[in-house]
Amino acid sequence: RVIDRKKETDISTYPPDLIRNFSIIAHIDHGKSTLADRLLELTGVISKTGKNKQVLDKLKVERERGITVKAQSASMFYEYNGKKYLMNLIDTPGHVDFSYEVSRSLAACQGTILLVDAAQGIQAQTVANFYLAFGEGLAVVPMLNKVDLPTAEPERAAQQIEGTFEIDASKILHMSAKTGLGVDAVLPSVIENMPPPLGSIDQPFKALLFDTWYDKYVGVVCLMAIKDGSIKKGDRIVSTHSKQKYEVTEVGIMHPEPSPTTSLQVGQVGYITCNMKSVSEAHVGDTFYRDKHPVEALPGFVPAKSMVFAGVFPIDADEFARLDESIQKLTLNDSSVSVHKETSAALGQGWRLGFLGTLHMDVFRQRLEEEYDASILITAPTVPYQIKYRDGTTRFIRTPADFPDIHTMQDNVESTMEPFVLATMIFPERYLGQMLELCTLHRGEIQNHVYIDEARVLLKCRLPMAEIVSDFFDKLKSKSQGFASFDYEESGYEASDLVKMEVLLNNEAVDALASVMHR
Repeated sequence: RVIDRKKETDISTYPPDLIRNFSIIAHIDHGKSTLADRLLELTGVISKTGKNKQVLDKLKVERERGITVKAQSASMFYEYNGKKYLMNLIDTPGHVDFSYEVSRSLAACQGTILLVDAAQGIQAQTVANFYLAFGEGLAVVPMLNKVDLPTAEPERAAQQIEGTFEIDASKILHMSAKTGLGVDAVLPSVIENMPPPLGSIDQPFKALLFDTWYDKYVGVVCLMAIKDGSIKKGDRIVSTHSKQKYEVTEVGIMHPEPSPTTSLQVGQVGYITCNMKSVSEAHVGDTFYRDKHPVEALPGFVPAKSMVFAGVFPIDADEFARLDESIQKLTLNDSSVSVHKETSAALGQGWRLGFLGTLHMDVFRQRLEEEYDASILITAPTVPYQIKYRDGTTRFIRTPADFPDIHTMQDNVESTMEPFVLATMIFPERYLGQMLELCTLHRGEIQNHVYIDEARVLLKCRLPMAEIVSDFFDKLKSKSQGFASFDYEESGYEASDLVKMEVLLNNEAVDALASVMHR
C-alpha cells in the first residue's frame, strides 16, 4: 500500500452526476472478487494478463482463504454514451462475521450490485446483504454470475430472486465473471440504474470516514466519502467526534493503489493523509469538516458489538510490549475488535479481545501471527453474559473467571442472562428433518420455515450465541453435506440457567480453564 508519488491527477472535472459509488454484495464464493478484477481490467486500471486474481483482496489471509475480510475501494474511469464517468467500486466482504464491514461500505455508496451464483441460487448471506442494502435505501441491481457452469440454472435462480426480493426477473443481467461473458453490460447497467451521489460543491466541506489503515511512512490513512464541498492538500480539517484538528498532507484515489490527486470533491471517494499519528484518533463513522466551518454530523454506523470474547496472551512474557503495539496497529485496520487488558494467575498479562464471530477471531489470530510475527496463546471463545444482582445492579461478564461462583449465585444473584441470535438457514428440502433436529439439540426455538422454490427451504430459528461459537456451524455443514448456508443477527438477551464450571489443579481453581455452562 505504499503511496505512489506520481504526478497528481486532476479529477475536478467529474461533478456528482458523472460519478457512481457502488459496491458488490454477495454470499461468500459467488464471484464478487472475480467480478471486481474483470471490471478493473475492462476500465484499464489493471492490465489483462490473465493473472489477476483477487486484486482488491490485499491481505495475505484473504488470498489464502479465498475470502474478503477488509472493505477496499478502487476508482475507475469509464466512457459511456459519449460521457466520461468516475466509477468508485467499494468492495465488501461476504462472510457473516464481516457484515459490519459491509454496512460501513454501503454508507459510502448510492447503489449496489447483488451478485448471485446461477448454480447455487440465493444463499443466507444474499438475503442478509440485500436487507442491509435495502435498509440503507440503496438502488439494488441484481446480476447472475457463473452462467457458464454446466450446473448453472439461471432461470431458476432468477425466479428465486423475483420471489424473495420482488425484483423483476427479466431485468436481471446474466454473466460469467470468470470468462468475461456479459461483463461489458455491468457498468452501463450501474450508470443507468443507480443514482449519482447527492450534495453540493458550494456547501462547506463534509466527509464520512468509512475505513482506515496504518501506513508506516505516512501514519494513518483515512478513506472518506466526500458528501459536500471539496478538500485539497494544505486545508485544515476537524473531527466531529474528537474535535482534533489536522492539516491535510495529501489527497487521492485508490486506483487500486493510492494515487494522489489535486483535490477531492463532492460525490468522490478517496483517501486523505493528515499527520494523524495515533491509532485511536481515527473513528470509523466520524464526520470531518473544514476548520472554522462546522457542519452537522452525518449519521454514523451502529458500532460493532462484540459477540465472541477470547483471552490472548504472549507465549513469552517479555514480548508483551511488542504484542501490545501489534494489537494496536491491527485494530486500526479492524475497528470492530474490542480490546481490554487482563491478567490471569496462570497465563500472566494479556488481553481480552472481543470479535464479531469465530471466523473473525481466527482471521485476527492469523494476521497477528503472519503480519506481526507474534507467538500467542488464545483461549477458548466465550460470549458476554449478563448478571442481575438482588441489589438491582446489572453486570456484563466477558470472561468465565469473572462469573460468580456457586455461593455468590445462591446469596446475591437474581438471574443470569445469555445473548441469543436469530439464525437464517437455507438448504435443500431433503435435509429439513436433520436441520430441525440440530436446532432443537442446540436449545433452538424454531420461528418459521418457508419454501423459496420447490427444492429449497429457508428456516429461521432463535439460538443461544454460546451454541454458535462452539460447534453449531461445523455440524450444520456436515449434516447438510455442505449444502446449507447460514447467517445470523443479534436477538437480545434471555434468562438462562447458567453456572460456572471450574477446573482444579492440586485443589486450586485455574482461572484460564474455567467455563460457563448451561445447566
